[in-house]
Amino acid sequence: MLHNPAAAAAAMEEQLRQQQLRVLLNASSRPLPSSSSIWPSNSSASEPVTAAAAAGGGEAAGGGGGAVSPWDIALCATGTAVACENALVLAVLFYTPSLRAPMFLLIGSLALADLLAGLGLVVNFTVQYLLQPPNAAVALSAAGLLLTAFSASVCSLLAITIDRYLSLYNALTYHTERTLSFTCAMLLLMWLLCLGVGLLPLLGWNCLRDQATCSVLRPVTKDNAAVLAVTFLLLFALMLQLYLQICRIAFRHAQQIAVQHQFIATAQATSTRKGLSTLSFILGTFALCWIPFAIYSLVADSSYPAVYTYSLALPATCNSLINPVIYAFRNPDIQKSLWLACCGCIPSTFSSRPRTSSDV
Repeated sequence: MLHNPAAAAAAMEEQLRQQQLRVLLNASSRPLPSSSSIWPSNSSASEPVTAAAAAGGGEAAGGGGGAVSPWDIALCATGTAVACENALVLAVLFYTPSLRAPMFLLIGSLALADLLAGLGLVVNFTVQYLLQPPNAAVALSAAGLLLTAFSASVCSLLAITIDRYLSLYNALTYHTERTLSFTCAMLLLMWLLCLGVGLLPLLGWNCLRDQATCSVLRPVTKDNAAVLAVTFLLLFALMLQLYLQICRIAFRHAQQIAVQHQFIATAQATSTRKGLSTLSFILGTFALCWIPFAIYSLVADSSYPAVYTYSLALPATCNSLINPVIYAFRNPDIQKSLWLACCGCIPSTFSSRPRTSSDV
């Protein structure tokens, strides 16, 4: 029996259409890739994170049977410790009525930012490994939370530096000019600005549609990461300049006091050296934690080995673990509140000297 060529061609065309339909149905039913995480893909911490691996590695990273990266576990554990430590600082500030000065508002802003940063690390871990199926909007929200929190943390550090500088530069009028309402208004503007930075990934400033434009921190693009890194370096330069001015003012005050009161010159010199060592510790810690990561974000992209990103991001997150020790737990008023809350008493060796504007 002879076959009709037209009928055979029509049958083959119908088969091709059915095959294309199956391919489209299968593609639409696959889960979303988890490459929108703020941290690199963990398919292998020592291999470069290419666009193809990121697009196809979502199931391994977010699936139930995928291995959990030790780096992600370390970041999640760090985030938990950061959240608990800063929650303690906020609780002390909230339940102590005497801690309502503008200085303590700035410390509270820093603690709130670091608390959100710690929670963001835990949320990012949850979204990356436990959320099934992966959801791009949730992952972008987690990335936005981290951007907002770390931006607010750095800006709060800058605000504390400015406050310390003004307390020395305008020592006579500082307490009348820096009112509680003025500090609250400045902090509100700062947080709104940081919130705008965090909303950028959700507003389309991400690399989900073009993996080749991804930076070392997905879903932030290389251009956006460069802008953030340069902005951070400029803020650090401003902080460094302000702390240098603080040192100059402190030395000038020390010399004036030494001239007027020769008998306490030695004690004043000791206090000045202590203040200088404290400033060196503050700037050194901040620089060691953040500067390498900022420079790496400026020059690297998603093709670099993920282990580099993890090894530099972990110290940066640890800065939020150190901030309460430097800015909160060293404060005599906060120490007093902690002793009262934990033990119900104050040790006899505790120094009750009021904190002055020259203390750093």
